[in-house]
Amino acid sequence: MRSVRRERPGWFYLLLGHAVLIQVVTFLLRPAISYRALELGVPASWLGIISGSFAVAPLVLAIPSGRLTDRRGERPLMVLGSGLVLGAALVLLFRGGTLTVLMVSSAVLGSGHLLSVVGEQSLVANRTAVGRHDTAFGRYTFAAAAGQAIGPGLIAIFGGSGTFPDARSVFRAAVVAAALFVVITMFIPGSPRQSAAGTAPTRLGTVLRLPGLLQALFTSSIVLAAVDITLVYLPAVGADRGLSSGVVGLLLLLRAASSMVSRLGLGQLATWLGRRRLMVGSVGLAAASMALMALPVPVWALGALLAVAGFTLGIGQPLTMSWLAEVSPLGLRGTAMSLRLTGNRLGQVLIPSLVGLVATGVGAAGVLGVSAVGLAAAGASSRRFATPTEGDP
Repeated sequence: MRSVRRERPGWFYLLLGHAVLIQVVTFLLRPAISYRALELGVPASWLGIISGSFAVAPLVLAIPSGRLTDRRGERPLMVLGSGLVLGAALVLLFRGGTLTVLMVSSAVLGSGHLLSVVGEQSLVANRTAVGRHDTAFGRYTFAAAAGQAIGPGLIAIFGGSGTFPDARSVFRAAVVAAALFVVITMFIPGSPRQSAAGTAPTRLGTVLRLPGLLQALFTSSIVLAAVDITLVYLPAVGADRGLSSGVVGLLLLLRAASSMVSRLGLGQLATWLGRRRLMVGSVGLAAASMALMALPVPVWALGALLAVAGFTLGIGQPLTMSWLAEVSPLGLRGTAMSLRLTGNRLGQVLIPSLVGLVATGVGAAGVLGVSAVGLAAAGASSRRFATPTEGDP
């Protein structure tokens, strides 16, 4: 029988601040890296490879970091992750003038981001009472979406009316945010460690045998890849259509703000519709909006479609987190969360790189259409996401 813990507002609010800051830095730096690459004359087809570099090292680190979290607690990984994030921002500020530095910095940023979010998600899973994970993860990902809105918003401030933002100003802002992130990490408490029976391979096998796991991992990776593709390729789409970097930053802010709305009410939405219906419907609507964004629509329509995409894409990640937290045994939740992140990172490595090849033939807008096809496939797969015990029809 699993023990039930009460949420402590103090640690949870600290964690929400932590989640905001890691996303501020990440969603400030990743579009800025794309802009910097374009400014250096890098072809748009290379943006997918740069995006993939963000996930290469984390792909290898994900499962070991989750198992280390189960053994040693969340805090050591979060401290290391915050240091890597600050290091990446400093390198970009002082040496971010070549493609090689951009790719290496992106990989270091991705590693720091991974270690930080494995710790965050494990902390939410371990300290939240059973039956409240939809609400807790909804609030946690709401904070993450807030950071995802603030990051591009800072680009809008620094971008002004120019096609390319001032790279040094953006990187300087990222360093300040990363330094605050390091400070708040030092005050995050860990959770009491829970042991699970069995040897390490058996314990990993326990998670791998969870019913519906593969469908959840596939859906989660496609949804995250779609968010990544929007983040990385919207600057190129905006440049093709004559939109300023400030307008593109505001569009990305609108997408993130829409995700915040859906995540804040996730617990209630899951209660009304059930996880299966909510997952299938949200992914299907996201696919339709991404397909329409590939068309040469006016900027107001692009904004409306991004709002729909943001609302619907914001649902998939917290739903898979809460589901994993409730079906995973105590002492294995860090491993379960890291396994989900491994699938996400695999999608982040492969999908943007593949669509980068597509961009050579169909352009940046065509990449959005390809993403829509992937989302449609994920929506079909997610019909098996929920279990009958959740009361879904």
